[in-house]
Amino acid sequence: MANKKEAIVKSDYLQFLKEIKEKIISAHVSAYRKLNRDLIRLYWEIGENIVERQEKFGWGRSVVEKLSNDLRKEFSATKGYSAQNLWYMRQFYLEYRDFPNLQQLVGEIPWGQNLVMLSRIKDIKEREFYIRGTIQFGWSRNVLVHQIEAEAYKQTKIKKMHNFPKTLPAHLAEQADLTMKDTYTLDFLDIAEPISERKMERELISNLKNFITELGLGFCFIGSQYSLRLKDKEYYIDLLFFHRRLRCLVAFDLKIGEFKPEYAGKMNFYLNLLDDLVRLPEENPSIGIILCKDRDRLEVEYAMRGIRKPIGVSKYRLTKKLPKKFAKSLPSPEELKKGLEIHHVKPVAEGGKDTPKNIRVISARHHKILHKRRRERGKI
Repeated sequence: MANKKEAIVKSDYLQFLKEIKEKIISAHVSAYRKLNRDLIRLYWEIGENIVERQEKFGWGRSVVEKLSNDLRKEFSATKGYSAQNLWYMRQFYLEYRDFPNLQQLVGEIPWGQNLVMLSRIKDIKEREFYIRGTIQFGWSRNVLVHQIEAEAYKQTKIKKMHNFPKTLPAHLAEQADLTMKDTYTLDFLDIAEPISERKMERELISNLKNFITELGLGFCFIGSQYSLRLKDKEYYIDLLFFHRRLRCLVAFDLKIGEFKPEYAGKMNFYLNLLDDLVRLPEENPSIGIILCKDRDRLEVEYAMRGIRKPIGVSKYRLTKKLPKKFAKSLPSPEELKKGLEIHHVKPVAEGGKDTPKNIRVISARHHKILHKRRRERGKI
């Protein structure tokens, strides 16, 4: 009887402790947000004052340098008053003074993220997208940079290939569309084509943190080659995630080639099994993403007809796109190969000599092989 009473008391205390912890965390978050809003407001007002004085008295650049020196002398223990940062405050004010709807929003995100957007994004609508994303998803500075480099804003403007409006409630279909990308950039993988699906899967697992960053916030990894049993047969899902905001399972099927119509039927089958065998009663219907090298829009549309499960078809790229001005200046793979033949250069991986004299073009992978060989021979 005493043990039972002690167990009840312990259970009550643990619940009590949990509630107190939640209150403390909530108070800390609220305090941080208020502090951040006050800091951004201060920076806004400093930038505004600099602009007003320059316009009124015709002061030049030297006033910012002088102001910085005086402020750092007076507030030596406080960072943030360098000349460069004062110029950022001035720019911050000028960029948003004509957009009152954004003035409150920028106060909700840290100064570092504001600087990233000031320096990297010029279009005001695009900037608003990333501001709202940072507020909603809590993007860190590094994650924000990744989202910009992955062209997340442009992804929202592309008509994605899926059947979400026909297979999900309206509010969930819209959220799923925003979550899915038309193209996933997997340039963090140290692989080159051709590649097998299993190797690609292993590389994604090895680089899981980068992959989840590319997928976007909300994805929680469950497993690879996730087993589903139907009677005496087993079926395997390449990658299985749970999305916290969508409150549903998300299955990825990796394909190294172009999309084929039969992939949709296979994914539909997997989603039926997931919903019947794995999905919890309070969760939303499972979603499937077929990730392939390329796809034809019309072929995808026909393949999706009659499919009752929510399925999207995205493509991946292993390298980032080069800006056109650089792409035009670089040789194509065919031109590189021709150049190698003209100079009689044989790659290290194909048994060529590893002396610098004989090597004109070398890939990052070949460079690793060369470095390893020389180290083994005691040349490094």
